[in-house]
Amino acid sequence: MNRRIILQSAAIGAASLMLPGCAGSGVLRQRYPRRPRLKLGIDQLVQSGFAALDGQRVGFITNQTSVDQAGTMSRVVLQRGLGPRLTALFGPEHGLDTRAKAGDHVANAQDPITGLPAYSLYGEHRKPTPAMLKDVDVLVFDIQDIGVRSYTYISTMILAMEACGEAGKAFVVLDRPNPLGGIRMQGPPLSPGFESFVSQVPVPYLHGLTIGELARMAIAKGWVAKAPKLTVVQMAGWERRMNWADTGLTWVATSPNIPTWESPFYCATTGILGELKQVDIGIGTAKPFHYAAGPGIDGATLAESLSQQGFRDIQFKPYQSQVKPGFGGVELIINPKGQTDLMAVAMALCAEVVARSAKAPLSGSTASTRSLFNKVYGSEALWSALEAGAPWQKLVADWQGPLEQFKADRGPHLIYR
Repeated sequence: MNRRIILQSAAIGAASLMLPGCAGSGVLRQRYPRRPRLKLGIDQLVQSGFAALDGQRVGFITNQTSVDQAGTMSRVVLQRGLGPRLTALFGPEHGLDTRAKAGDHVANAQDPITGLPAYSLYGEHRKPTPAMLKDVDVLVFDIQDIGVRSYTYISTMILAMEACGEAGKAFVVLDRPNPLGGIRMQGPPLSPGFESFVSQVPVPYLHGLTIGELARMAIAKGWVAKAPKLTVVQMAGWERRMNWADTGLTWVATSPNIPTWESPFYCATTGILGELKQVDIGIGTAKPFHYAAGPGIDGATLAESLSQQGFRDIQFKPYQSQVKPGFGGVELIINPKGQTDLMAVAMALCAEVVARSAKAPLSGSTASTRSLFNKVYGSEALWSALEAGAPWQKLVADWQGPLEQFKADRGPHLIYR
């Protein structure tokens, strides 16, 4: 074995020793005392002897969330198993280390763990270019999603699938759990004309799919302009009823404001409100997305009003903002075992905060803010309702037909029970 390979192998081994305990990584990991109950796609790939990648040069779309059952970085696992056939890495929004803030562009770099080029898919390009794929036969996707349509990791996956279809490359998804579970389907559909990087595919805001199931459905429904040959390496032991704690797996922060496995529940509930100006949802605090506040709002009155609206498995506590003086509202406490309609709660929060702050979140928002808000929601319906002071319940009622249709449409593409 030559000296370069020996040194590289030693570096990889040292990295893998540090990663399970998060030593030196600077990335928050949420650990559980019991042994994981399931095998991830990366674990199944290793167990198969890397069969889906046999003899091919591999590009890998990855970040810090890409770990195996034991917590070892997937890119380390692949380099050990494939050697020089792992040729390039690709990183989504927030970068390989998941530390970049939302919306911040990420530059191309060299990965210090593997020594490989790491192409950014959230910088000059959001889709792999032919030049990036020249030494790749198959592109592999292994990133932990959060089950929310506007979270951009699934957009990266769809555009990468399209690039592979155009270049004649295969595409492999190493499947991972949806931390919201596989049952919850809630929220607005995506209306034609509102497709964007924060709403890449026409699924409900909370779709209840794993990334592998979403990839299968996207190809079958024609949501990928030029479809590649797709392989999904399935998990073993995951069930739709599971939330993250049921898996026994370690949670790795997927981005700076999704530090714990419960964070996706809160992101789903306050994320749309947070696209407006003159609001506080907890960004910059120890509990991002846990709050809903606006200027001049009395938190106790708002908490009492929301508590009387019949929402199950959720509590509302008065909150006085520590980051925006004069802003009041509520802190949310969500039971992740419940099946609360998180998106109905989201609409109630938007309506209450806007109305109780004299519509400051609307008047304080620019044209570009309004455009992004509409793209995240999936249409202009919510903005129009907030402007008119219309009841939020009408929005929820309007979703029910599309949700039933989606439930029927997704059935043939489900992998897990």
